[in-house]
Amino acid sequence: MTLDVEQRMEFVIAASRRNICEKTGGPFAAAVFESHTGRLVSLGVNLVETRGLSVLHAEIVALMLAQRKLRTWDLGGDGVPDHDLFTSTEPCAMCLGSIPWSGIRSVVMGARDEDARSIGFDEGEKPEGWAAALSRRGIRVLRDVRRGSARSVLDEYREKGVHVYSSRETRADA
Repeated sequence: MTLDVEQRMEFVIAASRRNICEKTGGPFAAAVFESHTGRLVSLGVNLVETRGLSVLHAEIVALMLAQRKLRTWDLGGDGVPDHDLFTSTEPCAMCLGSIPWSGIRSVVMGARDEDARSIGFDEGEKPEGWAAALSRRGIRVLRDVRRGSARSVLDEYREKGVHVYSSRETRADA
């Protein structure tokens, strides 16, 4: 059975919710699926605070695991089926930068950047027109898939009173 776009996103959103319920990381998840078959290749969740590594965002984890599993740094290379990245929230600046280099053919997103920012996350500076820039590189962009459901995970995280980390905390000596 092939999962459609909405079902794949619900899978990713459920993983983001479980990540906060299990207290294993932040309210973000991402997965790499084969484009045509819908086969799950990898699942990544945010592990920044639990692993103490700032680069362990869900998208980065999902991409690294897919590349390792498929034994290629290019998830769109010759002889490799096309792959899609599903992410519970639009990629931050760091994750956005990794997408073209990964070989991913499309990015499907739930919550928006402003949804993450509204609960205190620093998403970094992304260039205006970033979605169009990905499209020009041949990477399809689909936004707002199950956005309400994805946003509800961010709201749950905020309601739990969990620390919202960022690169520079507001402090007197900063």
